[in-house]
Amino acid sequence: MAASAAALSGRRAALLFGLVIVLWGVNWPVMKLGLTDIPPLHFALLRMLLGAITMFAVAALAGELRVPARADWPIVLSVGVLQMAGFMALGFFGLRYVGSGRAAILAYTTPLWVLPLSVWVLGERLTGAKLLAFALGLAGVAVLFNPAGFDWSDRTVLFGNGLLLAGAALWAVQIVHVRRHRWAGTPLSLVPWQQTVAVAVLLPLALIFERDAALRWTPQSIAILAYNGPLATGFCFWAMLTVTRALPAVTTSIGSLATPVVGMLAGALWLREPLSWTNTGGLLLIGAAVATLALGAARPGRA
Repeated sequence: MAASAAALSGRRAALLFGLVIVLWGVNWPVMKLGLTDIPPLHFALLRMLLGAITMFAVAALAGELRVPARADWPIVLSVGVLQMAGFMALGFFGLRYVGSGRAAILAYTTPLWVLPLSVWVLGERLTGAKLLAFALGLAGVAVLFNPAGFDWSDRTVLFGNGLLLAGAALWAVQIVHVRRHRWAGTPLSLVPWQQTVAVAVLLPLALIFERDAALRWTPQSIAILAYNGPLATGFCFWAMLTVTRALPAVTTSIGSLATPVVGMLAGALWLREPLSWTNTGGLLLIGAAVATLALGAARPGRA
């Protein structure tokens, strides 16, 4: 009976994971569309604000709403500043100049930059699987930026791609800090405060750098903010916490690769973005790199 309940829990977790992949993947063209009405920093600010309100409510309902312990404030600041404010702001700015499908792929290069940082900062062992994964990932990035499929003369395109890669690198730094940190509280108890830190960082930036920017309140922009805040930032974060507790790490690592696939397909169907061989080839190689990392880490005795 217990095994049956566990299996049922696993099936529900798998369905929940699939829902998160679809919601996050579809959100790339949704965000691209939202930038026609909402400036990037205001978009990131409003998304974090709505997400924080949602997660404070979720943490309260789960009985995990508490002020972080002193030992957890470094990780609260790290996640809030680097991932939630930095990655989000760079991602929205980059998305102005880059197609939503390609932006999703570049965002998912984060595991590649985690690898050298984890060896350097955390002293993790450099295995054959990690070297192969890094080589595959770099090959994927090379395909994305090959001269036959990428316009190196367009400075705005270069700028947008560079911002997205910088955002992925920032997220990688934060992931290494997460691995090194000794947690006192749970992720659910800390995330509302991390999002509050992001709001505190993004608010003055939006007021300074987008003081005269026009934010158009339309049914479309309101719907997009509702999707990004409570749903993509609130519900999806809670769902991923649930999924990572119920499913093996290798499953979530490899399964997450479906997110940029959904993003690329959604961008092609909704925004008529071309499914170029450059983006497809880059995605396949980067996906192979992440899969190699996940499978290597799942083997007994592997770091």
